[in-house]
Amino acid sequence: MKFRYLSTIIITITTLLLSCTHCSIASASQPQVFANEKSIIFENDGQKVAAYEGSIQVPENRVKPNSRLIPVKYIRFPATGKQKGSPIIYLSGGPGVSGIQTARQPNFRFPLFMALREFGDVIALDQRGTGASDITPECVSGQKVPTTTVFTDSEVDLLYKKAAAECVEFWTKKGVDVWGYTTKESVFDLNDLRQHFNADKMTLWGISYGSHLALASLKYIDQHIDKVVIASAEGLDQTVKYPARTDEYFDRLQQAINQQPAAAKAYPDIKQLIRRVHAKLEQQPLALSIPQEDGSEFKLLFQRSHLQGFASAMISDPDRAVPMFLSLYHTLDQGNTDLLMAILKQGYITDDAISFRVMPFAMDIASGITEQRLALVNQQAKTALLGKALNFPMPQLNKAVAGLDLGDEFRALPRSKVPTLLLTGTLDGRTYIQSQQEATAGLTNLTQVMVVNAGHNLFMSSPKVTEVIKDFLKGEKVSTEEIQLELKPLLAN
Repeated sequence: MKFRYLSTIIITITTLLLSCTHCSIASASQPQVFANEKSIIFENDGQKVAAYEGSIQVPENRVKPNSRLIPVKYIRFPATGKQKGSPIIYLSGGPGVSGIQTARQPNFRFPLFMALREFGDVIALDQRGTGASDITPECVSGQKVPTTTVFTDSEVDLLYKKAAAECVEFWTKKGVDVWGYTTKESVFDLNDLRQHFNADKMTLWGISYGSHLALASLKYIDQHIDKVVIASAEGLDQTVKYPARTDEYFDRLQQAINQQPAAAKAYPDIKQLIRRVHAKLEQQPLALSIPQEDGSEFKLLFQRSHLQGFASAMISDPDRAVPMFLSLYHTLDQGNTDLLMAILKQGYITDDAISFRVMPFAMDIASGITEQRLALVNQQAKTALLGKALNFPMPQLNKAVAGLDLGDEFRALPRSKVPTLLLTGTLDGRTYIQSQQEATAGLTNLTQVMVVNAGHNLFMSSPKVTEVIKDFLKGEKVSTEEIQLELKPLLAN
């Protein structure tokens, strides 16, 4: 059995990158061109922009003197402002999401990429092992999670650990140095990229795991960082979130539901609803036959852990999948599987073998978790509504690869005076308010702006977010402490 990520449920990414065969770069009035760059026309939803496609070569593992070189590729959008500042490098989340694909995606963050060009070149980066920078093969293990029989969480954990061991052996035979795919290595990739652009300093702009990378950069190379803009921050010891804080998020979500009379009537107590549906599935999983496009049927025994996985993927943003999440639990509570079947027909659970991409696999294991935090996570998971599903397959794969964990020194708080802007959504279902404050507690030049009713993906939630980021990059004092968003309907139509 294999789960597909939430991004495949919510977001469709369209590739629209066109090579420019008629562009000249000879004019002195045109932007500087760096080594290994070519001019292109970048197109997003009908808008065409002159840009540059480039790359650098970096050691796969800097600890090893003879490490092979791997590519780190990017798209550079030249600055439009009169006073060009430091290059602004976009750091995607995941880990494993492509920065280039983020810029390509219609109706997403492309307008913000364009707006920030006022302050410097804006770089859509594919971090090592992601998107265009990925030269590693996918590993398909020999392990499968049963689809028609009952399984326990511990049995699934064991299967994933066996799959992890198989994949490390597979990648090693293919010449891939798994131990090079760490956040710390990506930090020094950023420094190499800064030098590639002949820049004294760089500005980092990231979200979710991208903020994790930005915080690590503040720890190791803050002397080369001009400013930092992060949203939905994930701290260096927060790869695994506290399950109890997910329960606290459900309390905040209930408060939001209670603001809407129709939703409040339908969902008077969502935590009780979740517990009730989980208990039913624990007692009697659903035997389903899911029609396939080829006319066959996929047999699935749908269990509590399946639903916890779905819920974990759906709760990040109140205006995206949360209404579906609520409706799914409500209909299952009533004995109605129509919505569940509609979701399953999209192929989000399959009988494929467990598979991994090296970058997201290794990055999370390398960032790891302290023993103290792990003990508390395990304790909370026994009673928390979603257990340990939110970060699966971590902490299940914690220290599954000997020598990969970066250690508690890496996970300690970064301490820096670099000007940093933190944007926090009050209804973020993945990185929580208190956790974000803890993650940035060592930053002495921090400005935090609360975006009320925003979720995890908040950059495009309001034009005011862009205005705050621009004020910050201008070097002005950000007077805005809170951006209020209208709460979207939480009751699905």
